[in-house]
This record gives sequence, C-alpha cells and structure tokens, in this order.
Amino acid sequence: MKRIGVFVCHCGTNIAATVDVKAVAEALGHEPGVVISQDYQYMCSESGQNLVKNAIKEHKLTGVVVCSCSPRMHENTFRKAAASAGLNPYLVEIANIREQCSWIHKDIASATEKAIILGKAAVAKVHLNSPLTAGESPVVKRALVIGGGIAGIQTALDIAEAGFDVDIVEKNPTIGGKMAQIDKTFPTLDCAACILTPKMVEASQNERITIHSFSEVADVKGFVGNFTVKIKKKARFVDETKCTGCGLCTEKCPMKKVPNEFNMGLDNRTAIYIPFAQAVPKVATIDPNYCMMLQKGKCGICSSVCSVGAIDYKQEDKIIEQQYGAIVVATGFNPINLDKYDEFAYNQCPDVVTSLELERLMNAAGPNGGTLLRPSDKTHPHKIVFVQCVGSRCDDSKGKPYCSKICCMYTAKHAMLIREKYPDTEVYVFYIDVRTPGKNFDEFYRRAVEQYNVHYIKGMVGKVTPRSDGKIDVQASDLLANEQLHIDADMVVLAAAIEPDKTARPLATMLTTQMDTNDFFTEAHPKLRPVESATAGIFLSGACQGPKDIPETVAQASAAAAKAIGLLVKNSITCNPCVAHSDELMCNGCSSCEKVCPYGAITYVDKEFRMPDRTTAIRRVASVNPAVCQGCGACTVACPSGAMDLNGFSNSQIMSEVDAICK
Repeated sequence: MKRIGVFVCHCGTNIAATVDVKAVAEALGHEPGVVISQDYQYMCSESGQNLVKNAIKEHKLTGVVVCSCSPRMHENTFRKAAASAGLNPYLVEIANIREQCSWIHKDIASATEKAIILGKAAVAKVHLNSPLTAGESPVVKRALVIGGGIAGIQTALDIAEAGFDVDIVEKNPTIGGKMAQIDKTFPTLDCAACILTPKMVEASQNERITIHSFSEVADVKGFVGNFTVKIKKKARFVDETKCTGCGLCTEKCPMKKVPNEFNMGLDNRTAIYIPFAQAVPKVATIDPNYCMMLQKGKCGICSSVCSVGAIDYKQEDKIIEQQYGAIVVATGFNPINLDKYDEFAYNQCPDVVTSLELERLMNAAGPNGGTLLRPSDKTHPHKIVFVQCVGSRCDDSKGKPYCSKICCMYTAKHAMLIREKYPDTEVYVFYIDVRTPGKNFDEFYRRAVEQYNVHYIKGMVGKVTPRSDGKIDVQASDLLANEQLHIDADMVVLAAAIEPDKTARPLATMLTTQMDTNDFFTEAHPKLRPVESATAGIFLSGACQGPKDIPETVAQASAAAAKAIGLLVKNSITCNPCVAHSDELMCNGCSSCEKVCPYGAITYVDKEFRMPDRTTAIRRVASVNPAVCQGCGACTVACPSGAMDLNGFSNSQIMSEVDAICK
C-alpha cells in the first residue's frame, strides 16, 4: 500500500483567493493511501520544501502530491526536494490548481471543487507511479547559430570566447543582416557600419567560428546535446577558397540591370556581385537567374578576367552534415509586404518608400551616395510625411496585431537626420501614439520635437494620392486640433511593421519547437526562461522571438550564448526517463509509431520468438532508443495495438486519473 503525502499551496493569493485550500487539503486527506495532507503559504519556498522533506522522512512516504502551480514552473523543484529526502523524484506528482483552476475561475465553490478533483487525479496516478532512473547522454562540444545578423554574430562570438566551436549558417551571401543596411542607430546616432563591421570581421577571424554563408539548414535530427544537422550550401559558382574579393568581375560583367536587393531594389547591380563593400566573407556570388553564361551558355567574361581562377560555372549545391550540442535560432525579421495597402500608393508612386528604403537612400553607400533625393526624378524633397504604424497594431486581416516596437524611434531618428542635413525640408510625422520605452529614448524623441522642430501630429493618414505635377497629396486627420489636413508632400515614408523571417516557420518544424500565431518563436517562460525554447537545447536570440531594437537584441544574444555555454560545458546531461517502450508481444510491426516520431527514436528490428509449439518465428517489432526519445507520447496515441507505452505516463496511469475525475 502506498503512503502518500499531499501538500496544498496557497501561492499567496494566486490560489488562495479563489480556492479554499484548507478544504482541498482536508478532502484529499481522506483519499486511499494518503497519510498526511496539509496546506502551506508558499510550498516552493525553502521552508515549504523542508516541510515536504520532513514529511517524507517522518511518515515514510512512498509518493508525494503537490497541489500548486504548473509543473513547468516547479516540478523540478519538488523532485529535487524529494530526492534529497531519499524518495525517487519520479514518485512526485504535481496537480496544477493555479493555471488550470484558480486563474480561470471566479467562483470559490466551483474552483475548490475542481481543485479537489485535480488533486484526486494526481493521487490516483501516484498509486501507479514506479521509481524511474534517469540515464546520461554525452554533449557534443559544438554550437550552431542559425542566422548571421547582429544577434547571430554576438551569440557566436560569446560562445567562441568561452572556448567552444560554433558555426554560423546565413542564408545570404554575407553576414550582417538588417543592421548592415542601416545608416545610423538610435539614440546615439552613431554609424551602424562602424559598430557592426568590427563584429563581422572578428567573427570571420575567430578560429573557433565557421561561417557558412549562402547556406540554409536543410534537416535537424537528434536531441539536446546531440543534434545532427544537414546544412545546404548553395552554389555561388565562385570558389570561396580562391576568390580575393577584388571586384574586377563585378566591374566587367555586362549584365548590369539586376535589381539590387541590398539597396531594396532602388538601384541595380550586376549578375555577379558582392553585396556591399564590408561584406563578410568578401566573396563574389553569381546570380543564376541573370547570368548569361548559366542561362544561355554565352559570355564567360567574369571567368576570363578572374586572375585566380575562382569562377566555377559547374559548381553545385552541397550538403554538409555536422553534430551540435546546442542550437541558437537568430533568424531575424523583415518588413511586411505593403501590397495590400493601396491607400498609401506604395506600388503606384516611387516617392512613397518604406523606412528601410529611406535608410538606403540616406546611406553614403546607397544608390545616391548619401544624398537624399526623390527616387522618381532625383530632386531634393522639401516636404516629407512619415506615416507610423503601417501594418502594426491592426485588427484586420492585412496587418499585424502587435506593436513593432522600433518604428517610433527610427522615425524620430530619420526626422532628426533629415532636419539636421536639410534644414529647408519640412518633416511631418502622423502617429497613433509615441512609444519610447528604452533608456534615453524619450529624451531622443523630445529632441526631435523641441530641437529639430519636427511636426508631430496625432492622427491617421487616410489616403495618399500621387499627382500629375509630381506632388503627393496626403489626406490625414489631426485629432488634437479636430481638423482634416491636406499636405502637398514630395515624399512619403511608411513605417512598415516587422514580421519574422519567412524561414522561421519551416525551421521551427525541423526543430520541433513552438511558435506563436504571428510566427515568432515562443520562449519556454516569458519571465524566467526568456531565451530558451520549449525544446531542450534550442535557444532564441534577437528578433526571431519578438520585435527588438539593437541594444535589446545584443543583450538577448549574449543571454542565449550564456545558456548555450551552460549546456556545452557539461560532459553529459541527465536524460528524461519518461520515454516510450514497446511491448514486443503486442507489437504488430505496422510502423505507425515510427512515422509519427518527430525525433527518429523508433526503429524496427527482426526478433526471434518461441511459439507455443516450441517452434521459432521471426517477427518485426518496434525498438525505442531511450537516448533519443523525448517522451512526447505521439507513438502511444498512434499505436493501433496498444503496444507502445510511456514510462511515467502509462495508459493505466492516465486512465486512473480519468477514473478519479469521473467519480
């Protein structure tokens, strides 16, 4: 007979305000096998844990039920407490009476009744719990960083500084990300390239960092401490080991009308190109969509002028397979597509640009050499209108419900830079409200208004109409003055919402980690584990987890690196003993479990069985690798014969909980 102890937590008023915890403790004290049942203010505190330890020793408990908050928060806490008192940690069960009860009920009577039911279910499960022993798995001392923007670079540098090898996989021909396209940074207005370029060079020169540019992750298998990743290295048609980045091939290439994606399509590049002067690696790349040699077999000028023989028209994609102990996701963001926003005439008028396009127009390395000119006629604009929250904080299908966080500040930056360099230019900013939550951010915004005389108008722009005389008619409302405005603008700048990179969703599927409805990666806990994903060994860095500015991105990048280093320093990690196993006598070899296993933990083997007539027969049965299995339970659901079961969450244990709830 089990000897079970029940401990009910008040959690301050989180639970006690809605649940009569004393009544819960009293009711559960009458359950079969329960020898002690008591409540306490904070069970997770040191004194609360000591209460559990002392009860285990004094009452010789063989099982413990803690009625408290989510097991994601404190299951490990109480397991450690039980283990220190000599009880197998897997004989501890958590009844979640906070998230699943007190937080979702207002009526004390119904909440108390539900808490008692949840407690009874946990007690019923503990009766069938058996001691489990956790094994160990070795940790590969190498990390993978997916994304080569400022977040990925900072993460890689920190991991390498700790003495571990790290690979950066970047889908573009160069690392640098969005920060490489930015002219100045807020709130200091210092040069973005001056900050970023040394980081890029440091990453390329660090002997522990390998950069796989123009590459993407093709497949991920394995588990925490031992991931096997296939990296698809796309063909550049240029040998990276030979190319010196001299740029002669780009000068001589006759195909000069290719839209330049680095400059947001505002000018053209050649078919063979180096994205920008500080590119790392500084290696040319041939665009096969425009190269005449690759398309028609004619030309070959770049090959003839290359003195080191780096051009290789026969180069093909190749797959690199590598093992990693930890993976950091730093896939970044992109501005949203504005095709749906016809009211702003973005696709009708070249002088209506996004904020990132304005960055390139103002950049010294941009299409105009740093001089702000209208894209349509290359004249100087004298009146510019900024429109805030384009696609952000929308409740319709074409926008994003969240605040993009960086738009208010970069608009203030743009306005200040324009007013400083072109005092004759009037600047208007239409906003819903101004959000400046960072250090020195509000002071920066006030400088734009007070020192640079930027016209901030609280109101929405209703329609933007290009006119035949080259002007742009901006119809808007001034909510404070309660009047309608018509502004004859030379340029309109749209602060477009930002969204996760399009590679994030398929990558999350490969990593078997979670995303929210907006395709941002979901952290394991928003407060206590903000840089960890729910999948062990996968960490989050930068804007892949949500909108962030550069300082916040760098801070999170270092935090993700610290978590990855904490994993990599271990020679081995404790495995989860709650893994699947197969009853070979019941298994019919159908492969259903193998097909649904996201970790590749299940294989099939031919096994010899002795029949009742003493003859032998070979049968195909499932075999689970406990080192790979993560205990998700998908196989137990898929198995038609009921042969697959899960340690710690067996079918009988689950049904005992159901029976307890239904009584």
